[in-house]
Amino acid sequence: MKRLNQWVIPFFATLMLVLLAACGGASTPANTPSSSGEQDQTADGEAGAEVVTIGFSGPLSGGAAFYGKNGLSGLEMAVEEINNAGGIEVGGKKVTFKIEALDDKYQPSETATNAKRLVQEFNAPVVFIPHSGGIMAVQQFNEQDQFIIGAYTSEPKVTETGNRLTMRIPPKYDGYIEPFIQYLMGRFGNKVALVPGTHAYAKDWTELFRPAWEAAGGEVVAENPMDYTTETDFTSGVSNALSKNPDALFVGGPSEPTALVIKTAREQGFKGGFAVMDQAKLEEMAAVLGGYELLEGAIGTLPLIMSDAPGVAGFVEAYNSKYNKNPGSEAGLHYMAMHIVAKAMEAAGTTTDVQAIHAHIQTAIDNLDDKHRLYYITGIDDAGGLVHDVRIAAVENGEVVAIPVK
Repeated sequence: MKRLNQWVIPFFATLMLVLLAACGGASTPANTPSSSGEQDQTADGEAGAEVVTIGFSGPLSGGAAFYGKNGLSGLEMAVEEINNAGGIEVGGKKVTFKIEALDDKYQPSETATNAKRLVQEFNAPVVFIPHSGGIMAVQQFNEQDQFIIGAYTSEPKVTETGNRLTMRIPPKYDGYIEPFIQYLMGRFGNKVALVPGTHAYAKDWTELFRPAWEAAGGEVVAENPMDYTTETDFTSGVSNALSKNPDALFVGGPSEPTALVIKTAREQGFKGGFAVMDQAKLEEMAAVLGGYELLEGAIGTLPLIMSDAPGVAGFVEAYNSKYNKNPGSEAGLHYMAMHIVAKAMEAAGTTTDVQAIHAHIQTAIDNLDDKHRLYYITGIDDAGGLVHDVRIAAVENGEVVAIPVK
């Protein structure tokens, strides 16, 4: 028995080592970071393509989840299109993309944590963030950590910091304020109550809207901000504002809670108009409210489906087919921005040199296919903001009507 043990035990020990070594090749996690990206197959089956992760940190739960998921859907559609077409070619090599999306619950501290993870764990060269508080938190380190912020916010401050690796996607919101005020004063009167959200973006909007209203000869009769991201009952806040008999209400946050604020005001007998901060969309609120009746007199951004940009019709059809609803600007602008990023990588000849990618955004915009042009974006300014005009609309007699901006 002793002689048997002398060879049996070493034999089985050796066998176990061989089996473990054979299994080891399959134990590498799929998202292990790599300086050159993952190696995979393109959508049409070509082996050896590089797979680049595009990061997203936004609200995917809570009161702003509808807003965050709409933006994410545009990125996902763009990536799906690119990959189904065989990817892009960068430096003679095929590249495809995947999206890694993390929920930040609209909390800037969570956004910062997510961005660090997306870069360190997934090597994301670009992280899309759809709220100004999170963007400004991440701007504290994105240049040092070498990644581009795809900044979905019209907050002017994000491109006034000197951050050279930010791409602001929507137009600055300060272009909306004057035409909003002119319309509401002309149609309803000069008294306004401010009932925006409490998040950073709403606060900044309010800080510009309030003095502009007063400078135009108006009166701010009440100011009662509410937490649009956590509250679901706005009765008390709206009641306090309406007790001052305003002609118009300034509202704003993600579309779903903003719609509930407007509904609450109508239920309490308010007959006036609404200045709708550009974060909320008329068409998305109409979907929540069952039509435009309660939105009469609201002025906000022009719905994407009303745009005459060359790629809109095809995008709307494809989006409807996939999601069974019309897309808003969150989806449309994220979709177009992703195609711009892909074109910039092609033009720069790299997926990792983020300075070069950012430097080729203008070239990417110039070379973008018409089918991907959902907005009349003409370039990127020196501060990192995409250049395009504001386009607005109002609800009149139950219909959305484009309002010319002088």
